[in-house]
Amino acid sequence: MTKAQNFGLGTALITPFRKDGSIDFKTLSNQVEEQIAGNVDYLVALGTTSEAATLTQDERIAVVNLIIEVNNGRKPILLGVGGNNTRAVVEEIHKVSNEIWGILSVVPYYNKPSQKGIYEHFKMVAMATAKPIVLYNVPGRTAKNMTAETTLELASDFQNIIGIKEASGDMVQIMEIIRRKPDGFQVISGDDALTMPLIAAGATGVISVVSNAYPVAFSEMVHLSLEGDFKKARRIHNLLLPFISAIFEDGNPAGVKAAMEFMGRGMSNVRLPLVKVQKSTSAKLRLLVEELKEQL
Repeated sequence: MTKAQNFGLGTALITPFRKDGSIDFKTLSNQVEEQIAGNVDYLVALGTTSEAATLTQDERIAVVNLIIEVNNGRKPILLGVGGNNTRAVVEEIHKVSNEIWGILSVVPYYNKPSQKGIYEHFKMVAMATAKPIVLYNVPGRTAKNMTAETTLELASDFQNIIGIKEASGDMVQIMEIIRRKPDGFQVISGDDALTMPLIAAGATGVISVVSNAYPVAFSEMVHLSLEGDFKKARRIHNLLLPFISAIFEDGNPAGVKAAMEFMGRGMSNVRLPLVKVQKSTSAKLRLLVEELKEQL
């Protein structure tokens, strides 16, 4: 994967847990194999969907090492390394394995920095490594939006800041980044439901939750969209849209884990403070999974 390539589909991998809360490494291994077989373009380790915030440092290392081992160089791996302590983020980046292709780094949360503070944070991140860096803007989780101006300034000033996962949900802001971005800068959807319209507007892919459950179908939708075949892509988009809405009703990744349990691909366990989906959501997901068996 190079700066000039469309990123396509990257799956933000879940972390499977057993009933006792321990990590189910066998299921995680199977999940990596399923994603590769499902034609995803790259893997995202320790993203939001992995529940990385609830993993110990030793567990995070073990998860990443397992993904690297099973992947065996077949797909690029983007690793989530972010936080609200710039110095600690930089130190963590210095420890990243050579097997990791690039870094996904979230806007600092809780501290609510100014746009200048966000710029200076990512300046330090960019200077800490030669690896490609993908910024991650998700104000619903960080309580702070990184504006189009800040994103574009970072994209212009640092050669290794090669893209952004935009999960603001603000279509105008995202399209403004697409309109003014430097050549080769990747704008990646952070919302499964907005992937097809954003690709139509000029985005180059998605970092996805739904592809944990449906890698083949979602990969096909993404690649058809990138090829400009929106008639065929729209069919898959419309089939998956109710499922996408349902998996986020009670939070991520509780929804997608519940669906995958119905598929026989792991258990729906999450770690506190997250809890399993409500019975009503569970029933809805079970029905949607059954319907999609016939439709996809």
